[in-house]
Amino acid sequence: MKGKGAAVVLLHGFLENATMWNSVADSLSKNNRVVCIDLLGHGQTACLGYVHTMESMAEAVAAVLTHLKIRKSVFIGHSLGGYVALAFAEKNPDNVKGLCLMNSTTRADNANRVELRNRAIEAVKTDYKSLVRLSVLNLFRPKNRALFKTEINVVKAEALKTPLQGYIAAQEGMKIRNDREVLLHFSPYKKMFILGKKDPVLDYNELLDQVKNTDVELVEFPDGHMSHIENKEELIIALKRFVK
Repeated sequence: MKGKGAAVVLLHGFLENATMWNSVADSLSKNNRVVCIDLLGHGQTACLGYVHTMESMAEAVAAVLTHLKIRKSVFIGHSLGGYVALAFAEKNPDNVKGLCLMNSTTRADNANRVELRNRAIEAVKTDYKSLVRLSVLNLFRPKNRALFKTEINVVKAEALKTPLQGYIAAQEGMKIRNDREVLLHFSPYKKMFILGKKDPVLDYNELLDQVKNTDVELVEFPDGHMSHIENKEELIIALKRFVK
């Protein structure tokens, strides 16, 4: 936690941890109280079982905020962090001042995505390191993989700190998460979608469809799933404007 002012809660993605937000947190903390939370089975937070549902992760986030005596916050969630922010917002709408989904989606997994997660869960049990390294690489736009080689190696090293149980529990939880697209249409707080046009994980047109006929602010970048690396400066500008 750093800075003073209105609270901003940063929630990392799958195989990431609070350190992914270092540069973002430094910028936002000049005018805000920034809280970076390690989700269940990631970073400094232990596993609580073999399935970490989005609801259980959101409950853990709520417990941290209660401990810090923070009642209302702007939430910014990257990928998995976005799913957790949605689960939190569904249960605690009065505690949400703003919601930003960054390289994330409100929709549940389709059958194809569930099958991919099932295959990953089986594969990771036999060759954890190789699968994690490949998974990280595949988050970047292909042409950026050489450009951000140093940053990618850091992301891989942090990802490999995630225990096997944390990997499987998060995959199992994401696989069964609820569709929460309705929150984009009927929630009173401000909302923002940040998406990459060449995101290898999320379908660009499907993301556009989700924000159709809503008051959600849309910020589009030309690159992949890792906007905090691939489009760092532009991302920070957009987030600073959103939390202002």
